[in-house]
Amino acid sequence: MALKRSLVPQSVYRRQLAARMKELRDASGLTLTEVAEQLEVNQGSLSRIENGERGTTPILVRALLDLYGVDDEAQRADVLDLVRADKEQQKPWWRKYSTVLTATRYDGYLALEAGATYLANYQPMLVPGLLQTEDYARAVISQMRMDLSPPEIESLVKVRMERQNIRLSGEQPAKLWAILDEAVLRRTVGSPEVMREQMQKLMTVSEQPNVTVQLLPFSLGAHPGLYGPFVILTFPDPTPNLVWLENPKNSVYLESTEDVANYTEIFDQLRACALGPSETRSRIAQISKEPEE
Repeated sequence: MALKRSLVPQSVYRRQLAARMKELRDASGLTLTEVAEQLEVNQGSLSRIENGERGTTPILVRALLDLYGVDDEAQRADVLDLVRADKEQQKPWWRKYSTVLTATRYDGYLALEAGATYLANYQPMLVPGLLQTEDYARAVISQMRMDLSPPEIESLVKVRMERQNIRLSGEQPAKLWAILDEAVLRRTVGSPEVMREQMQKLMTVSEQPNVTVQLLPFSLGAHPGLYGPFVILTFPDPTPNLVWLENPKNSVYLESTEDVANYTEIFDQLRACALGPSETRSRIAQISKEPEE
């Protein structure tokens, strides 16, 4: 399994730009060494641009396009748009929370989520962050990250709420398909009242056209999701999909075709054996009305 660790993975646009620049150089028949010599730039820097490890500037890209013989104005404009879009994505809305996000290694996932068009999220233990109420989020963060101060906890709660507004209800909302194990609803997080409000939110938000929620009932027994939670992120073409696995200290993302296909197959299996969206809402409503133990 190909694991990649990075505090802030490359932006969607940088990954597209990297692939495009390598493709154009290969089509020109030039090697990196030849390009570096002709433009008098560092070969290592060019390599990092083609690997998506660093951004670049419109000036350098224009020089590269000239050298590669790219004369089509529309093609040149598309490539330069990727350069500008990458720079803009390096100025994310969550920058004001950078102190706490960098410390918690949360900004890496936000960078990926910001560019995704579709999120397939499986959660066996907790309500996904994009679907949490403020009180549920506060209870989860404070108990899972007991090393954080109250102000840091509140900052992360605010980030989570802003994520929801931007990703699910913003100008370009993503599609979210969330599959939850019944244990998510049975575990009291915060208080019974917090859980009732959380279940009500799940029922309400699942009515949105871009959100689907399914439940895996206890009666199902063992299932393919028992390995743990994961998120499959889909990006605009030609950027490949990837899988995000969250860990306490070193979260990882998988982007090999084999890994993404494996997790996609697991997600499809879970969708097939979970309750349908309508049944899920009915089941959540039933659980929310059960007497407290």
